[in-house]
Amino acid sequence: MNLVSKDISNDFPTSDKIYLNNASVSLMPTQSIEAMKEFLVTYNSIGPDSKDSEPFVTEKLRNVRKTIAKIISCQPDEVILTQSTTDGINFVANGLSFDNNSNMIIRGMTHEHHSNLYPWLKLNEKISIKNLSIDSNGFFKLDDLESLIDDNTKLVALSHALYNTGSILPVEEIGKILHNKVPFFIDSAQSIGCIGNIDVSKIQCDFMSFNGSKWLCGPMGTGLFYCNRKSSELLEPKTIGGESAIIYDDSKLAYKELPDKFQTGFRNYVGIVGLESSANYLLDFGMNNIREKNQHLSNLLREELSKIPNIVLYGPEDQNYRTSIVSFNIKGFDSQEIVDKLEKQNIVLAVREIMENKIVRASPHFFNTESQILQVIDAIKKL
Repeated sequence: MNLVSKDISNDFPTSDKIYLNNASVSLMPTQSIEAMKEFLVTYNSIGPDSKDSEPFVTEKLRNVRKTIAKIISCQPDEVILTQSTTDGINFVANGLSFDNNSNMIIRGMTHEHHSNLYPWLKLNEKISIKNLSIDSNGFFKLDDLESLIDDNTKLVALSHALYNTGSILPVEEIGKILHNKVPFFIDSAQSIGCIGNIDVSKIQCDFMSFNGSKWLCGPMGTGLFYCNRKSSELLEPKTIGGESAIIYDDSKLAYKELPDKFQTGFRNYVGIVGLESSANYLLDFGMNNIREKNQHLSNLLREELSKIPNIVLYGPEDQNYRTSIVSFNIKGFDSQEIVDKLEKQNIVLAVREIMENKIVRASPHFFNTESQILQVIDAIKKL
């Protein structure tokens, strides 16, 4: 069967809602919910702090690292488990060493998501922040990036895909520019699980942060931080504990190797079990198949929206340069009003912003169907 047309909606419990807010928090497959339940029952049965619990939990943590490593093409020990994308961003913002002459480069300022802006702006107290000028879709010129780099540039921090326009930045081209010159951090919360296979070695990034509860269809409170083995030497952990360091000569401390170096006190075992199950569900479907289906659904939504009078669409026209995010407005309507009216009809979208402009954001995922998209279009026409 053609996986683009395959209906897997019954694998995701939704009652009768049409859920198109996956760029915020996605639905979980039933198998992941069951896996979490099974883990909790077993964990309690063997005793949470018993002799048998340690190898049981260790295996779960090892398994999820192996699964995530497949998705981003890295080594399992380069995967650090966190609670959120924001955690990983702060690992870098608080862990890099800067001096008074240091500078870093970001993109678009308030066009960027708060989580990938505020930690860098906080550094403005001690370093210079250089901002890349962008076009209406959030793209910038690669020549502009090269012109901003100097001997004091300590970091370039960018999103892989944008939460508002859905634009996908050319991170592999950017990685070639920065390789062996400037450390490269990527916020990939809007790309992992959504746009096909990802290979961090091709991107040549040093650090990458994303979460489990968006496109990976895992539970809230799960996040991942990729740290290149060599690049780990650039970061001083923001926290330290018995899991991440050892003591020697009675009073001296030394950090453990990856991933333990950054893994202080992680305890969300049940969340990781759910994430691993969801990630394996995605891998079984095929990451590139997910990309193809997401493109099909978002193209259908954009095409049908464009036929409605007074609709304003945002984001790149070319499907290869955007995720499945479809952002729009209706002239004469308040964006929050649109979302509220649709939610009363069991259609879940979101209000977001492009700079100061409030927009409606739809973000279909591979468990959504053509029928659902057409139902949403019909509801919008009747507003």
